Amino acid sequence: MTRILLIDDDAQLGPPLAAYFQRFDMTLECALRPSAGLALLRQSGHQNGFDAAILDVMLPEMDGFELCRTIRKESDIPIIMLTARGDVMDRVVGLELGADDYVPKPFEPRELVARVQTVLRRRSTSAPAAARLTFEGLVIDPSTRTVLRNSEPVELTSTEFDLLHLLARDAGKVFTRDDILNHLRGHEAELYTRAVDIVVSRLRKKLEPLDCIKTLRNAGYSLAVGRVQP
Repeated sequence: MTRILLIDDDAQLGPPLAAYFQRFDMTLECALRPSAGLALLRQSGHQNGFDAAILDVMLPEMDGFELCRTIRKESDIPIIMLTARGDVMDRVVGLELGADDYVPKPFEPRELVARVQTVLRRRSTSAPAAARLTFEGLVIDPSTRTVLRNSEPVELTSTEFDLLHLLARDAGKVFTRDDILNHLRGHEAELYTRAVDIVVSRLRKKLEPLDCIKTLRNAGYSLAVGRVQP
């Protein structure tokens, strides 16, 4: 069964939400403090671990942004941020730190379930039988969702990997922001254009010193690196 971790200091939110998630064959486990949530993530390990995490922004000990940053240093688990604040910049910050989606409070439980299902579906869309894509200094393996840069592993979020795989499947082709958004689905409308730029910027930084993602002004992005034949 799918395991989801909710880190939110509202003790009244978890139990009814967990009962609702159960209807969709998902187990929702709750932690009221970031330290407790991090302990659960670390104890679960990679095998039989959590499939996604839901983080509130307003938390004791550390806010949700700092918690997201901490988790991203250790895991590429899909992350959905929750906030009672409607400021677009809060959502942009979450995306910059590696969150996969953002849901403002108050929310309908069905909407949150749908967002979780979307990020999990995006994570599993790459066919297991897909061949490795090998370029000069860059190897992308869709079956394991791993990336090597100059033979060194690169830790990517689910969204970052999906973007890189999209560009790599047709290297040299220019993908518009709309192309990328249609593929990455999930972010709120007012963040769409900025979200693409944020993910591209993060991806470029993680692939350094490779300079393989090119921007074509008023057109879009492409992967510009030599392909190595198997």
